[in-house]
Amino acid sequence: MKLPAGFAGRVVRWQRTHGRNTLPWQNTRDPYRVWLSEIMLQQTQVAAVLGYYSRFLERFPDVRALAAAPLDDVLGLWSGLGYYSRARNLHACAQQVVELHGGEFPRKAEVLQTLPGIGPSTAAAIASFCFGERVAIFDGNVKRVLSRVLAYGEDLSSSANERVLWDHARGLLPARELQENMPRYTQGLMDLGATLCTPRNPTCLLCPVQADCGAAAEGRPEAYPVKTKKLKRSAESLWLLHAQAEEGRVWLQKRPTPGVWAGLYCLPVFASREALDEVLPRKAKVREAEPFVHVLTHKDLHLHPVEAVLPAGWGGIEGAWFGAKEWPALGLPAPVRRILEAG
Repeated sequence: MKLPAGFAGRVVRWQRTHGRNTLPWQNTRDPYRVWLSEIMLQQTQVAAVLGYYSRFLERFPDVRALAAAPLDDVLGLWSGLGYYSRARNLHACAQQVVELHGGEFPRKAEVLQTLPGIGPSTAAAIASFCFGERVAIFDGNVKRVLSRVLAYGEDLSSSANERVLWDHARGLLPARELQENMPRYTQGLMDLGATLCTPRNPTCLLCPVQADCGAAAEGRPEAYPVKTKKLKRSAESLWLLHAQAEEGRVWLQKRPTPGVWAGLYCLPVFASREALDEVLPRKAKVREAEPFVHVLTHKDLHLHPVEAVLPAGWGGIEGAWFGAKEWPALGLPAPVRRILEAG
């Protein structure tokens, strides 16, 4: 496949004048801040990340502070952002950076990939943004931009086809002035995918690489990328025991790892209403609240909260009472926090 000449230069020039340059993790070569933003932005929109990013930096201003923190504190601050394995890996990665690398992030993508939670694309982002390494990122936005530019019609649900496109991505990288151009180019591809080369109704007339784009020449940019494999969704019903004692205390238990909400504090979870009832005292005052659906990546959780007023001495299952000043700081799944905040 012939790659378009001058492609990288056009992306760099466009990014300098029209790309996104005001996000709090931009215009920095600090690998801690870039790494934190890259992990938070995985499968999460920028608007949702902004508040969490600033709160994390305020609480954990550098990698040593994060490494020294208890995991429960990290999960508590992450609560509501979802995909909690990211937070566990974040903590483990910080500890390895301190223990194995003296508190300094490795400068090469190849070494960064050996750290927990850092895959090839995230490693490339850190290495290119912070150290000017000539490596290609390959997130969803970049796959879409490059598959359209190259009119690459192979099915990206195949890892072999993905690797071919990634090889082409490496061939398009800037070849000179890497300290300046690699961060601009990397950010530029991300910006193009986020603002112009969108999944639907791409704004081809404003695109700086329209003349290079095979999909635009064909008049069918939305035909790319090709990915036929569909996620198989499933559904599961769970009953949540919202046990309350005096002074607003609630009973919470830590979820096992692995599994749904692993490592988080949670209302006790049961596979059926009958199983929940078995742990309650006979004369407990019980009310079934309005059920609702919580959507995960591959599964819909049909949640059935059951409220119960219990004596302070109750201890029918694993867990403990947490007061109204304690549970808000814990790492809680978003739907559980929603239940508790509703009272």
